[in-house]
Amino acid sequence: VQVIHLWSTPRSTSTSLLYSFAQRDDTEVLDEPLYAHYLRVTSAQRPYKDELVSKMESDGTKVVNEIIYSPGLKKYRFCKHIASQYLPGLPDELITRGKHIILIRNPLDVLSSYEKIVPPSITDLAYNNLICIYSQLSLEGTPPPVIDSDLLREDPEGTLRDLCNDLCLPFQDAMLNWEPGPKQFDGLWAPYWYKGSHKSTCFVSPRKYPSPFPLSLYGLLEHAVPLYNLLKSRMKQNVAKSLCPNLPVPANEKLLVWVGDEILPRENAKVSVLDSVVQGGDAVWEGLRVYKGKIFKLEEHLDRLFDSAKALAFIDVPSREQVKEAIFKTLIRNGMFDNAHIRLTLTRGRKVTSGMSPAFNRYGCTLIVLAEWKPPVYDNEKGITLVTASTRRNSPNNLDSKIHHNNLLNNILAKIEGNNSNADDAIMLDKDGYVSETNATNIFLVKKGQVATPHADYCLPGITRATVMELVAKEEMSLSERRISLSEFHTADEVFTTGTMGELSPV
Repeated sequence: VQVIHLWSTPRSTSTSLLYSFAQRDDTEVLDEPLYAHYLRVTSAQRPYKDELVSKMESDGTKVVNEIIYSPGLKKYRFCKHIASQYLPGLPDELITRGKHIILIRNPLDVLSSYEKIVPPSITDLAYNNLICIYSQLSLEGTPPPVIDSDLLREDPEGTLRDLCNDLCLPFQDAMLNWEPGPKQFDGLWAPYWYKGSHKSTCFVSPRKYPSPFPLSLYGLLEHAVPLYNLLKSRMKQNVAKSLCPNLPVPANEKLLVWVGDEILPRENAKVSVLDSVVQGGDAVWEGLRVYKGKIFKLEEHLDRLFDSAKALAFIDVPSREQVKEAIFKTLIRNGMFDNAHIRLTLTRGRKVTSGMSPAFNRYGCTLIVLAEWKPPVYDNEKGITLVTASTRRNSPNNLDSKIHHNNLLNNILAKIEGNNSNADDAIMLDKDGYVSETNATNIFLVKKGQVATPHADYCLPGITRATVMELVAKEEMSLSERRISLSEFHTADEVFTTGTMGELSPV
């Protein structure tokens, strides 16, 4: 007999899936054969514990060898297991033999549907056991299919067809329906837990609106959600979806990112929905480049970061040494010592409630160090193409560009115009029609050997811009910082842009 193991959280349509497989003409089913063993060797209490241990085989080794893997009269044997019943000491064959399925359900729904017969614990929810089972099978080269309870209920036939295909067994239409009432293969606990299942005749669609969540279980929910999300990310459609976007640099799929006061994997590197950067783009940032083990103009970038934070009246700002330490630790953890770019962000921090007022910010600033493998973003050999945007650069009367803030919609709107024109970037003008900068870089022109760049009144006074100006002076070339009209750029001998992300780019 070929054994199929279903491992699931409680309250997750596992009984309906048991009934579904029982309708097949080639399958026999077992309802939680390890339950008595679980109750015997743990301190778990159930109102039917004594009866169950006395009537069911409670020796886990015997259950595995003499019941689960015993000879059978049909080709397949479907074993429904609650994952909490997967305990240390059981024979390895339980996992190494047979085929396996993992059934998950959102802990919001699991906890909401729990009856008051047995108060749940994190052990009862068993998400950690499911992760162990998934990891063990994956290490052996046979990651099990992961299906979600809600998806099974929304699209029973499609989900079951995919599942049967994964298990290499033919789908049967009979799996979609069953007779109501108790089943001869139900466990002894059925009167306590299966009332809804006994009324059903098929997979029932989830309710459109859920029931209120019992806040007494909020702590359990906090523990369970990350584990559920990890399992959910292993669902076939989610894995395919996550692989769909092509990263500009594939090596950046696996990054370690500093958020707050810790380093996290890329997919876990998140800020709170109550963080000021989410609430109102209330943050400052810097772009840094790493060359041969050194960060270009680090001190100047940190000067601007702290100046911007001060201009926006941030409080509880981390020290300069703390920021440096976070940067260096992140680079070292990622092994990034050359050809890397850092997006350094400092937000005003989390709020105690949503709203605009900085008075709600009582947790201190949030520091983010996002380091990526990133060559210059422009083609600095062939050069780039610019178009002039209709979106004007912010005036100091409205939002001072000397503050390197995260309110970037002004730049993004200009970038959209550049994208729509198939240009690399867009020149932005000030309120009087003079050139200010591009949506992402500062800009220079050369005319008859003289170098000119716009005043840094409507544009950011860039670090790379300042470096170029220093080099021009060092070479004893003529340099002017002045108002420059668009026609002067059209008739210039040479135009180039400057920025940390793109370096120096000919136009």
